[in-house]
Amino acid sequence: MADCIRVPLLLLLMCILSAVHRTRGDNSVIARLTGNADNLQNPAGGPGPAAVIPLAAERNLGAGASLPRRRSAGWKLAEEAVCREDLTRLCPKHSWNNNLAVLECLQDKKEETEIAAECNHLLWNYKLNLTTDPKFESVAVEVCKTTISDIKECAAEELGKGFLVSCLVDHRSNISDYQCNQYITKMTSIVFSDYRLICGFMDKCREDINSLRCGSISTGEKDVHSQGEVIACLEKGLVREVEEQPGAHAIKDDCKKAIMRVAELSSDDFHLDRYLYFACREDRERFCENTLAGEGRVYKCLFNHKFEEAMTERCQEALTTRQKLIAQDYKVSYSLAKACKSDLRKYHCSVDTNMPRAREARLSYLLLCLESVVHRGRVVGGECQGEMMDYRRMLMEDFSLSPEIVLHCRSEIEGHCSGLHRKGRTLHCLMRVGRGDMGAIDPNCQRALQTLIQEADPGADYRIDRALNEACESVIQTACKHIRNGDPMILSCLMEHLYTEKMVEDCEHRLLELQYFIARDWKLDPILYKKCQGDAARLCHTHGWNETSEMMPPGAIFSCLYRHAYRSVEQGRRLSRDCKVEVQRILHQRALDVKLDPELQRRCLTDLGKWCSEKTEAGQELECLQDHLEDLVSDCRVVVGNLTELESEDIQIEALLMRACEPVIQSHCHEVADNQIDTGDLMECLVQNKHQKEMNEKCAVGVTHFQLIQIKDFRFSYKFKTACKEDVLKLCPNIKKKVDVVMCLSITVRNDTLQEAKEQRVSVKCRKQLRVEEVEMSEDIRLEPELYDSCKQDITRLCQNVAYGNAQVIECLKENKRQLTSRCHQRIFKLQEVEMVDPELDYQLMRVCKHMIRRFCTESEGKNVLQCLKQNKNSELMDPKCKQMITKRQITQNTDYRLNPVLRKACKADIPKFCQPILNKATADSELEGQVISCLKLKYADQRLSSDCEDQIRVILQESALDYRLDLQLQIHCTQEISSLCPEEAAAQEQTGQVEECLKVNLLKIKQDACKKEVLNMLKESKADIFVDPVLHTACALDIKHHCAAIPPGRGRQMSCLMEALQDKRIRLQPECKKRLQDRIEMWSYAAKVAPAEGFSDLAMQVMTSPSKNYILTVIGAGVALLFLMGLLCGRFTKRVTQELKDR
Repeated sequence: MADCIRVPLLLLLMCILSAVHRTRGDNSVIARLTGNADNLQNPAGGPGPAAVIPLAAERNLGAGASLPRRRSAGWKLAEEAVCREDLTRLCPKHSWNNNLAVLECLQDKKEETEIAAECNHLLWNYKLNLTTDPKFESVAVEVCKTTISDIKECAAEELGKGFLVSCLVDHRSNISDYQCNQYITKMTSIVFSDYRLICGFMDKCREDINSLRCGSISTGEKDVHSQGEVIACLEKGLVREVEEQPGAHAIKDDCKKAIMRVAELSSDDFHLDRYLYFACREDRERFCENTLAGEGRVYKCLFNHKFEEAMTERCQEALTTRQKLIAQDYKVSYSLAKACKSDLRKYHCSVDTNMPRAREARLSYLLLCLESVVHRGRVVGGECQGEMMDYRRMLMEDFSLSPEIVLHCRSEIEGHCSGLHRKGRTLHCLMRVGRGDMGAIDPNCQRALQTLIQEADPGADYRIDRALNEACESVIQTACKHIRNGDPMILSCLMEHLYTEKMVEDCEHRLLELQYFIARDWKLDPILYKKCQGDAARLCHTHGWNETSEMMPPGAIFSCLYRHAYRSVEQGRRLSRDCKVEVQRILHQRALDVKLDPELQRRCLTDLGKWCSEKTEAGQELECLQDHLEDLVSDCRVVVGNLTELESEDIQIEALLMRACEPVIQSHCHEVADNQIDTGDLMECLVQNKHQKEMNEKCAVGVTHFQLIQIKDFRFSYKFKTACKEDVLKLCPNIKKKVDVVMCLSITVRNDTLQEAKEQRVSVKCRKQLRVEEVEMSEDIRLEPELYDSCKQDITRLCQNVAYGNAQVIECLKENKRQLTSRCHQRIFKLQEVEMVDPELDYQLMRVCKHMIRRFCTESEGKNVLQCLKQNKNSELMDPKCKQMITKRQITQNTDYRLNPVLRKACKADIPKFCQPILNKATADSELEGQVISCLKLKYADQRLSSDCEDQIRVILQESALDYRLDLQLQIHCTQEISSLCPEEAAAQEQTGQVEECLKVNLLKIKQDACKKEVLNMLKESKADIFVDPVLHTACALDIKHHCAAIPPGRGRQMSCLMEALQDKRIRLQPECKKRLQDRIEMWSYAAKVAPAEGFSDLAMQVMTSPSKNYILTVIGAGVALLFLMGLLCGRFTKRVTQELKDR
């Protein structure tokens, strides 16, 4: 045992003392030992074994001067004059007759203030001389006979050289015999009272003691027996070297081993660490009065109270030094080494050939190795786990116990975190710096923090993080009280309540600081690791929990897991069900803060600073990145795109949005939400119910934002992507934006429909989803970027106070169409053209008339919905709001024939035939303002239209006759006349043709020629069909039924019938009908004078529509017959031409 710490034979005496106290002399062996101790020679001189100890003479110099040269065989320390006063003052009288009892009493006193220097010197020489007595080794053999035979190393030691007792001290943890154990335990206290009594320590550390100026070992200097400060000084020097502090001295390896060995041997009883014992005596009485000494219990008690306000600064310093030594070698903690000894051996935590021996001994290695065992589901003893928990908490409480943090985070601590040492606050401050909340952090410091979090593993038990525990205690008691204390799910519960009313600000900060580092190593979430370790090994090629050779960037494993979590069955290599649930849980948590996604933060750091530096509220940073998707650098754009695509499949990842939308989900979407397997259904449900009364502003804004993000890429709409992916690749390749894809596919569907293709190129499932997307896009102008960009100025000018959503802005622009800028006007016109072809895309119409469509148009196809509503517009069951909306759409249709697809198809041949001049003047993007329809109306009066076109114009005439607003030309030219001549009629809510009647009655008062012409056209049109004159038709309804029932309507037939009945004195018409007919005759007469026929066709039309048509035709016929007869009679009076003249 060349390198042993040779414990002097004096330690035998402690066994005697212990035995005296415990057995009261009943044991004969102990009695003999006591006698031997009292018969030892004078410690100052006299012949004897003192001469065999090297340097004994030096150490005894000065002692003989004050002490008699020889004492009797029964010499007592109590009899020495130099110690009598201290003994009388400090030790009970019954102990005076026993030298060892006196020695034990005096050596635990604080020498500088309590014991005289001469007495100190006497005691030290007495202990030194005791070690030279060979009798004690033989007594040790007798007391520990059984133990020596059990410990092979000690049985092999050569007797007579003092090595046996040293060996027993080394193996005292294995001693089971009570008397031997007490003997070894007690005798060590004397040795540790002075470093010079420890065999070999002085030789190994002499140079380092002098270099560090830890004390003096020169001959003749004052000898005090409590030189624990020398060892404490060396320990501090060792810590400074490990932390690479400026000016640190490099201690020799042999001395390092000696220092650590002394610390290890003093680990069970705090009395053995003399510096700490004297520094913490008062604190021990204050905090650990009832804690029994031995097995490291007092150390642990003091550690637990280290940050108490009442703890003295000197004791805190001594405890911190001891903790730092434990961090370097776990065996310096007696309780930890003992509790985990079998587990370390069982799981081979001390035989890693890739690790240097010093690394294996470090506390961090022990924790990582055994934590790995626990995470793999293996059994680790309860006592060992308890000890591990204590030391993991210790590491989290005091950053200075981790030399890497002290070394690499020095500037961060000084710059941001000084003065926060207590209770883990400095560590959390460093975590906050690491998150980027307080400036940049050194990469080495970041790695040191990540390593510490892995070692302490607070994700397994939140109580390990004292700062978090204290900050979140109230939240845990209220929000997470249903979860067992210490369960890993507590952290998950806290994350679920982040940014809720139950969360407190301090807890929020501590939680995000910790989660930032847990998020960067998937293994630090114990539940995720437990459920996914098999999948990670299979799909992502991971290794053990504490594997240090994984060269993957932070978050890479989790990224791999979530890519596989959302794969389809066809794609294969999917996650297990349990693992997928955990991956979804983590994704939900990470959506709360962009910094919890390592890959996103790493790739988007520049973009976050560039675009989103002012976005500090929860969830705003990711929304900001999505808003600037096109502006991001490629790497960041890919990550944000992938995450958005993932959200489209499972919107519940957006935890903040789900909280905001809880009311509407519970009311309208709970079945979809409860399915757990989301395929975009929940978001679709939220979009469809975006305007329900349960929808709050936060939810509506969140849903709309997601819709706006979806238009950037068709892949962001999961259901659309799934349904139309193949169609897009085939029909719309190289198109990425969802709006463009939808337009491309819509045009394809429309063309196939118009051309009546045998087979539609777009699949059925895609067409179905395409309709959903088109309807959703029509709800908000912002979902159609081209339209929105074209009309931004107009929206600001005309619709500033109109809210987005419900197509309200689009409706506002339609109502102010005449005031729009050219570019916006063109876009709105095109939009209306599409909506009229497919009314289901008219969001306002479908929303306002939703119930009426169900009532009247359940059997109608989507494209015929508006036509159906128009036909039922005047039904008593029609909702007034829907009726008003139908009227708006009718007005829109009458502004331009292109907005009336039914009319356009019916009059396909008539329009170019009769109205070509109007078409020649028009441009593709400008509206015709009702000119073509007015043209067709006139041709209807002339009875020159095709039957299909005539039917459609008749309907338009009938509708516009009831509501002047449907006749755009009339409204344009007669605005002033209507307001001046017919204000009451125009103000009526229900339009029944009274405005038109008013204008007809006041025809003579109309001054503007254009308006007068329009009124005259109305009169002309009413001649062609009585239905076009609703006032006259209402007044003459009974007369038509009685006198003209057999005459079909149209072409003026029923009007002619009524005129003949008016002239027939035998027929008595209804007074109102008679009066109205007479008024009409006067109007037509005036019209004939004011507006004579412009051509033969007009003249013929006037004749045919005149009430005196028969008379006029008779006169014209008589005139023609007369001319014919005159030609017959007068032709022979002309000179006959001879044949000769003809033949010339």
